[in-house]
Parts: sequence; C-alpha cells; structure tokens
Amino acid sequence: MDIHNTPSSLAQTLRDRRQRLAQLCDTPVILFSGCSSSRNFPANVFPFRASSHFLYFAGLPLENAVIRLESGHMTLFMDDAPPSSALWHGEMPAREKIAQRIGADAALPMAELGSKAEGSATVAVQDADTHLLQSQLLKRAIALQGIDLELASAIASLRMTHDAAALEELRLAAAVTLEAHLSGMASTQAGLLEADVRAAMERVIIAHNMTCAYSSIVTVCGEVLHNNHYHHSLQPGDLLLADVGAETANGWAADVTRTWAVSGKFSSTQRDIYNVVLAAHDACIAKIRPGVEYQDIHLLAATVIAEGLVNLGILQGKPEDLVEMDAHALFFPHGVGHLLGLDVHDMEDLGDLAGYEAGRTRSDRFGLCYLRLNRPLQAGMLVTIEPGFYQVGAILNNPETRSKYQNVVNWERLAQFNDVRGIRIEDDVLVTSQGSEVLTAALPTNADAIEHLVKG
Repeated sequence: MDIHNTPSSLAQTLRDRRQRLAQLCDTPVILFSGCSSSRNFPANVFPFRASSHFLYFAGLPLENAVIRLESGHMTLFMDDAPPSSALWHGEMPAREKIAQRIGADAALPMAELGSKAEGSATVAVQDADTHLLQSQLLKRAIALQGIDLELASAIASLRMTHDAAALEELRLAAAVTLEAHLSGMASTQAGLLEADVRAAMERVIIAHNMTCAYSSIVTVCGEVLHNNHYHHSLQPGDLLLADVGAETANGWAADVTRTWAVSGKFSSTQRDIYNVVLAAHDACIAKIRPGVEYQDIHLLAATVIAEGLVNLGILQGKPEDLVEMDAHALFFPHGVGHLLGLDVHDMEDLGDLAGYEAGRTRSDRFGLCYLRLNRPLQAGMLVTIEPGFYQVGAILNNPETRSKYQNVVNWERLAQFNDVRGIRIEDDVLVTSQGSEVLTAALPTNADAIEHLVKG
C-alpha cells in the first residue's frame, strides 16, 4: 500500500484486530516488520517483504519497524528517514504521520524499544538480521514455546478467518490473477519458451502495481510440483501448467493453477486425465461448508481420482480400497490445498500450528503426509482446492513402488498416457455461512472453455 495515501478505514480495521488479540493474549506483544537482504553488495537488495504477522496488525509494509501491543493499544517504533535518503528514495512521511494513519497510540524511535521489549511475546521473523535482533532484545531464543507459542496460537485463531478488509484485498488479488492467466493462455504458441508465457502473466501483475505471491510455476514439466525453471521450448503436443498468483501491496495473496494444451487442443488422453482431475476439483468444492473436515475433502479428491483412473483402466480395484492403500498417491501425492491469506500458504511459518487442529499431527502415510490443512472448516476461511495428476519418474519407477502396487496398476495402460506429465486445477474458495464462494470462478475450468481461450 502507498503509505502516502492510506485509506482512513485502515486504522479502524487495525484497531479492531488488536482489540480481538487483546481478548486472547494478555501478555505484551512486539512484532517486527523485518529488513531487506542484500543480493551481492549492500545497496543492491532483494525486494522487501514485511512479516505477515506485522502486516496484519500494522497494515503497512514498513521496513525496520516494530509495533508493541498491550491491552489493545499500539506503539510504533521506527526511525525517521535521514535527510540524505530523499535523494535516493524520495521523501518519506514522518513517524508520527505514519502512526496516525495506522491508528497507533504512540510513535517512538527504535532506540526506545529496548527498555520496553523484555517480557514481551513475539513471533520469529524470517530474515536472519531481524531474528538476531529479536533474540538480543528479548534476551532469549525465539521459538514456538512458552509465551511465544501462546501468542502464535492467538494470532492463528484470528488470521484463520478473514474480516471484510482482508476479503476486499483477497478479491482484488484474485481478480488480477485471473487476468494474468487469461494473458498467459492468449500468449501461448509453439516455439515460444515457458519464459515468454511467464512474462505475459507477470506483466499483468506488475501493471497492477502488485507482485507475485510466490515464484511463478509456468512449465511443460508439470510433474515437478514447484518447478521454477522456464527455459523449455513449447512444443505442439505439450501441456503447459501455470501456477501463478498475485499479491497486493499489503501482502494479500491469490493462488491459481490452470493447465492447457500448447496447441489449443487436448489430445484424447490429455482430455481424459484432465476430466478426472476436474471431477475431483468440482466434487471437493461442492462439499465445502462450515463444519466439514478438510481432510475429508482431501480424501474425497483422492477417491474421485482413484475412481477416474479405474474407469480409464490405469488402476484396478475398488476406489476406496485403492485410497486406503495410498495407490492414488502414485499420481496425486500432495494435499488437496491449504489456507490462503497474507501468505500463499497462510501462516506456514508457524509449522502446523495453524494448519492442524489442536491435538492432531501429520500422518506418516504416503497419501496423507503432505496434507497442509487438517481441521474443520469455518465460515470466513479461504482455502485452495488443487487436485492433480502427475507422472513422477522417481515415484513410478521406484522398484519398491512397482513391487508394492504391481497388482493395482496396469503399467501397459499407463504407458498410453505418456503425453500427460502433470495436470493441476486450482481455485481459491471462501467458506461462507451457507456453503462456499469460489473467488476465482470467473476463470473457466471446463476443457472446452480452456481450449477456446488458448485458441482465441
């Protein structure tokens, strides 16, 4: 957000959030924004991204700033920019002006933080310099234990569901993301590089003065789940998987994946697998409502995929039995989605504290160990639904895997689908009091509609 032009409603939103935190946590809290990191020499830095926990209560991406929260009151600690910085960075608002815009009750220079830090709870910041500063000021290791764990649990409960201000930002991120995907589809043609399509998509995000919420995945090697290489040439028979999401200036994210044929037309085998993934996607979204267990949604995706692969002759057996033995995970090894908010994998810096209901731990099962969310859904949650099908050589060609699943996989039939390396379909779904709302529904998922967009 432009700190020179901050909406007046922001201050009230932030006051409401810290009042809610005060009801859950009676310990003083200090949250650090973090600082930028140098790439190769001090003045050449990576783009700064403020800590999401700081952003949630401070509202602005301030660098080298700290907020102290106690009983619903907020003090901002930051130094005014030196006069010399105006030459390189332009004029910056004074500390008191920024404090007014975010509804802080006081504003003090960083030098005064030391005496007010001891005994406070905090959450670790990712950059090493700030993490060290946290430990020095608090005179202890910063970890998810004691008062820090209590604070993290309180913040997770607040950020788990989204207020009106957050939803406004999330809808904006979703709208720009959809525009980016349409641009990517329209720009796709054989002979280009993956990088060309990536550029067409990220151009839209940049043109809206946003950044990417994560490193874009635009690849013909869709079986590599987080593929961040873009050097392959697009060939007529390829599928292109694009997992690209925008992040607003205030840090709120979207996360969308579509898969399309470079030629503009799926082959018969590509369409068959695409429709299996789409059936799982649609079935999961139809089930979303408050009180439903997210793990049950994941298992539904697994069962629909297993059933589809049985119908195609790739798997053999009853779908429920195949899921119980994790046979589906040969082709769908990851979880069906995750929380979405200020972070694209929201609050994943807290480990499984936010993603898993209290008392639950990750399964060691092949088909469940990558599940990022395992708790009942609540109205106001935003989750992704992203089933997929992948042919990962390291999994399918593993001798132990071949032996374990030799009676349930028709390997000869699977070989007929060798033009399908990876397909994923992902949307952002808001849990409402009555059911759900797909924030990204305006971007089609139907195979015919996808073909039309690419050809058009």
